Amino acid sequence: MDPPDSPPLPAFIAAAAFAAYKHRDQRRKDAKASPYINHPIALANVLANEAAVSDVIVLMAALLHDTIEDTDTTAEELKNHFGAEVAVLVVQVTDDKKLKKAERKRQQVLHASSISDQAKLVKLADKICNLRDMHVAPPADWGIERKREYFDWAKQVVDHMRGAHLRLEALFDAEYARRP
Repeated sequence: MDPPDSPPLPAFIAAAAFAAYKHRDQRRKDAKASPYINHPIALANVLANEAAVSDVIVLMAALLHDTIEDTDTTAEELKNHFGAEVAVLVVQVTDDKKLKKAERKRQQVLHASSISDQAKLVKLADKICNLRDMHVAPPADWGIERKREYFDWAKQVVDHMRGAHLRLEALFDAEYARRP
């Protein structure tokens, strides 16, 4: 059952279509250059079908989670299309691309505990999907050490969100246990 006042299914489908359009020319960094849209869809799938999250706001934010960070999408654009709640969640899980990569990663760890519970669900699903991808379709140029560093950094982020959703945390821990 959906939470009270959650948007209907058509809004979720609109978010999927928007994300597909925004990510249309992007590819993942794996050897096959998989379509990028597979990643946000995987997040929504983990949330809905593995963690029983039915909050459509969270599911829409999962589909849109990389649009500000990786496309020309603005927070205002998300707000206009999908409402303030969705836009706020996406902003909470968005890295500031003006910062160097090491600082962005440090900021994720520092801010993980202070984002909203809904944003934590999106962030947890993102880390789960990224670890899964490291096993089946890792970035083509990443060696074992870089993969291990990613696993350890992802665990630092997740450890700062513990208590947000036990099922998602268990899914993350299962993936982390497969660390290369």
